[in-house]
Amino acid sequence: MLRLRPYKNTDAQTIITWCKDEVAFRKWTSDRYEHFPITAEEMNRKYIDCNGDCEEPDNFYPVTAFDESGVIGHMIMRYRNPEKTKIRFGFVIVDDAKRGMGYGKEMLQLALKYAFELLKAERVSLGVFENNMPAYYCYKAAGFKDVVLDKPIIIPICGEQWGIKELAMERKDYEAAKLK
Repeated sequence: MLRLRPYKNTDAQTIITWCKDEVAFRKWTSDRYEHFPITAEEMNRKYIDCNGDCEEPDNFYPVTAFDESGVIGHMIMRYRNPEKTKIRFGFVIVDDAKRGMGYGKEMLQLALKYAFELLKAERVSLGVFENNMPAYYCYKAAGFKDVVLDKPIIIPICGEQWGIKELAMERKDYEAAKLK
């Protein structure tokens, strides 16, 4: 049974091993780190010492997914507005040896339950690179819907221009899915 708990600094040593090359690393972290690979200390510095690069205090919530076998996944949550009704998921990753087995979907569904039921969010959103279709399909399977953007979001990664797909789930859609 998969469960979520707050991130511990000891998790970093496991999580950083899941990206075997820079492209996989950038699909996970975007441009948030200056170089690849990173050390556990660098991950912890960003998360613990730098509040995940969030300027607002109490706005960065890293979580770890685990079961009886150990750490399986990781992601972060942060508020998108001062009223704390919109939450953004990010840094979503699953152990590369366990991808395609439903762990990502299960982790996201647990995080959605937490966001909507405990944090009382009205909306949860996330972004995914257009070249990361396995993650995109995982997010869709978890119930996220595509968001139509006014203009494309494209950022330079690894010497290329990577487009971002935006996805979201509204409270009403979460509640409707629970009733099924």
